Amino acid sequence: MLITLRALLAPDFRAVQFATKTLLGGGLALWLALRWGLEQPAWALMTAFIVAQPLSGMVAQKGLARLVGTLVGTIMSVVFMGLFAQTPWLFLLALALWLGLCTAFSTLLRSAWSYAFVLAGYTVAIIALPALSHPLSVFDQAVARCTEISLGILCATASSALLWPMRVERQLADQAQAAWQSAMQAARATLAGDALARKGLLEILGRIVAVDAQREHAWFEGGLGRQRARAISGLSQKLLMLLRMSRSVRRQWRQLEEPEVTQLQPWMEAVQQALQVCDVATLQDLRPRLLDASHDPAISAAQSYCLARFALLLDTALAAATALDAVKEGRDPVQAPATLAPHRDLSLALVFGARSALAFLAVACFWMATAWPAASGAMLLTCVVCSLFASRENGAQIGMSFLRGILLAVPVAFLVGEILLPQLSSFAMMCLVMAGPLFFGALGMAKPQIGATATSFCLHFIVLIAPLNAMQYDVAYFFNSAQAMMIGVGAAVLAFHLLILRNPAWHGRRLLAATLHDLVRLTRRNLRGAESWFGGRMADRLLQLARHYPELPQQARSRWDDGLLGLDVGDELLHLRLSLAGAQVPVDAAQRAYFSHLQHVLEQGPAGSRAEALAAPSAAFLGSLQALPPSEALKLAQGAVVQLQQSWRTWCRQQEEHHGAA
Repeated sequence: MLITLRALLAPDFRAVQFATKTLLGGGLALWLALRWGLEQPAWALMTAFIVAQPLSGMVAQKGLARLVGTLVGTIMSVVFMGLFAQTPWLFLLALALWLGLCTAFSTLLRSAWSYAFVLAGYTVAIIALPALSHPLSVFDQAVARCTEISLGILCATASSALLWPMRVERQLADQAQAAWQSAMQAARATLAGDALARKGLLEILGRIVAVDAQREHAWFEGGLGRQRARAISGLSQKLLMLLRMSRSVRRQWRQLEEPEVTQLQPWMEAVQQALQVCDVATLQDLRPRLLDASHDPAISAAQSYCLARFALLLDTALAAATALDAVKEGRDPVQAPATLAPHRDLSLALVFGARSALAFLAVACFWMATAWPAASGAMLLTCVVCSLFASRENGAQIGMSFLRGILLAVPVAFLVGEILLPQLSSFAMMCLVMAGPLFFGALGMAKPQIGATATSFCLHFIVLIAPLNAMQYDVAYFFNSAQAMMIGVGAAVLAFHLLILRNPAWHGRRLLAATLHDLVRLTRRNLRGAESWFGGRMADRLLQLARHYPELPQQARSRWDDGLLGLDVGDELLHLRLSLAGAQVPVDAAQRAYFSHLQHVLEQGPAGSRAEALAAPSAAFLGSLQALPPSEALKLAQGAVVQLQQSWRTWCRQQEEHHGAA
């Protein structure tokens, strides 16, 4: 309640700007729709509120995705009506299947463009359900809905771009700077073995994913925005490399004997200090001294490997600093980076798609059993809520927020639409009485904590008033519509509660299986783009594991460790392949045999009985590498083979501790 009162009564200046331009964009869309005599001007006004975002690039992308989804949904509505107009039950089955497929694909896509699938899903219901009783008018309704929605998109985009524009690309530099500093501190904490290293890892992974998500929005803000979007991809890749390299150095450090640790402790402290101050000159000065120390004949091979990895860690930190400069200056990176690849969960997408389809079918059965005319509105709301929120794990909570928005909208819309508007007779007066509730609703939309409730309030306030050139006032129809809204949203929320993945341990097992599958692919995948591919998918999985971590029983919390150890094995494997490529090691029989055996071991997965499965192949491969002319890259490759074997042994022992020798 305190957050709501503060958002409505003491908003900050940016929230007032956002509410003002959202209201003006919606007012312009409504005026043009009424001026041109469109069939349902409310859709133009609603669309302006739906695509409203605080940043101009976000509005442009969301509007374009909505436009594409609307066009696809329009075409499919005509197709469905043409095929199933004479068999309503078959039409409803086809619409449920289409809704489920769109929800599943929006779950798999995992980007801002997934909104196009959301729109493609419920646009069919918007157009086809009202036309079910008179199918010959479906084409006219499709054209009308497309026109109204497109008008709302254009007005919202123009308002966002012209009035106090807040560009994504201008904020990317600050966000990138914060992410870089967090990554440097997380790397330092990892080297030090800090107890808060896990929290720091999660924080920086969240920052990297959040900054990378802004890349798509910045692409729509001109040439500078596109250059910064490409630079952000490079920065995200380098920061993930920095995190993995710091864990690699820590693993190598733990292999040293006590006298060796004492001898290298000054170097460890120097590297930690360089990462702490985040100074490029300090990093550049320390790196050559580390390389010189790694060639000292008085130190052991393990110490030499450790110092070489220290130097590689500083190289990665310097590369991340260069990528940060590219973001700040708005220039393309030296090498075109690959974008982060998210983890795609097919089984989760199928579950989310199924609950969308089943929720719609439940309301459809209610409509066919009761023949209640307003039930078509309930089906429409079920489609909308399922399309928007079924692909989210907290869909039930968001659905309840949506329901609260309806409960708030009903009395306000009744006061405005059934009591005040009948006394007025001009567009200006209608705007005046509607502007107050919508302005406060837009203020709430600017606050993430109450954004879902505020958005629902605005949209259903508009639907219940339904502004037209020739207004019609019917109290019975008003309350019928309000009941249909609550039934439709309630059915969707019930489906979210009933069809949910309540077993986080099962979720962890699926993520482990996906990690092993990626590790197998990493043994043979082309190295170009492999960093972003593996790093992005693992970052996504670790964030999911962390979200489920508090819900797991104590004995099942090893799933988080599985994720970290899988990241370590993949890091060493990727490091090994890159070092072999840098040393230009010929692909001989020994190398092929090693990777073939490694692939077979990874396919079987970690277990206590397989802890030494890599011992013999690693020894044979190290023997073949030692016969080659020495080089810095070859030294790193030898260290990677040893660490890969050690990481695999640690993973297998962890499995044995938590799940037994079997």
